[in-house]
Amino acid sequence: MDLEILEKAPDRKSSAAPYNVPNVEMGQVGEVLRRTFLKHGITAAAMPVLQAHENHRIIQALDAIASDRLTCIVDSLGELIDHYALTICALPPADMYDELLMVRSYASGILDRTGRVPWRKELILATGWISHLLAVAASDMGEHAAARVWCADAERRSREVGHPELAAWSSLTKAMIAWYQGQPRQSAMLSAQGRQTVTPGTVVYAKLASQEMRAAAMAGDVDRMTRARHSARQAIAALPSGAPSTGAFSIALAEDPPYTATSLLFVGRYQEAVTATNQVIQTVYQPEARQRGEHPSGYARSLLILALAQAALGQLDESVAAGHAALSGNRPAWPTMVLAGKLDKVLTKDFADTRQTTEYHARYQATIGASAENRPQHPSRIEDLG
Repeated sequence: MDLEILEKAPDRKSSAAPYNVPNVEMGQVGEVLRRTFLKHGITAAAMPVLQAHENHRIIQALDAIASDRLTCIVDSLGELIDHYALTICALPPADMYDELLMVRSYASGILDRTGRVPWRKELILATGWISHLLAVAASDMGEHAAARVWCADAERRSREVGHPELAAWSSLTKAMIAWYQGQPRQSAMLSAQGRQTVTPGTVVYAKLASQEMRAAAMAGDVDRMTRARHSARQAIAALPSGAPSTGAFSIALAEDPPYTATSLLFVGRYQEAVTATNQVIQTVYQPEARQRGEHPSGYARSLLILALAQAALGQLDESVAAGHAALSGNRPAWPTMVLAGKLDKVLTKDFADTRQTTEYHARYQATIGASAENRPQHPSRIEDLG
């Protein structure tokens, strides 16, 4: 990764600017993240940076292991990747980003100071996976330019070691960003391109097919949606038993395939969308709601899809109740707030001057205000979603 990419990135525009523009400029990196990148350094300068974090427990542990046997670092990084893959969906994305950045800087420093050793390929792959997780965290913060930088690095690492699944996951992240920005055709194209790099039988192939289905539905392309849904079903059938169901590299099989409810919503099949979403909530997220929850953002987004479908059916009370439940979570990530803003727009348009709409609007604005302290920007609405 070239530090010049970030050094030349323009500063963020006024923080008062709403985060509701579908086409976010590719070169815009938020001032906060830009400073974080520059402060930590993502080149050969990474090692001096680590001195600033020498008291961080993760760095202490890695240093202790490295001093004993450097090759153990690869195994340790693998354990950390597994850990972050499971926790990144539940913990605040800004916290995840900062911690991942330290680990990524450490791994980069190890790469820079080692030559061609037998385990170098595994170390390169590990840094690529960490870059991908950084892209996920940046996306959840709404920092799309930074997310794309990390996706590009993950794709480069993928090509370097000949591991196409890593690049496919980055394609999925970019496709999802495009979808939530209201660019369904771009999302469908990225999903199709990602599928071309991997074979059926992998989770990422099935997720990419499902995302292509959802993107086609948003674009109003029912034929492509139907084809992608068929491909996703075949891909799910080809998955091995025991495919992960939690974490960043998982697939939820409560519906066939994932994102079916959202697709039905966008093609106007509202009652079917309600039924499909209720099934997801009951089988995937309802047990989490009674416990600690491993994917609060996914649960919130399902509730908002349910709310949008109910609003389309004229079920105001049910819709608003689902919307309030979605905003009661403790992790209002950027994609969640995109859907929350869409619901706010629909309620304001179709149920103006009602008590329920006023109360939801106030809750939505309060959530944005409360979250602004931890995240530089939030979307208020996405015009192209409807």
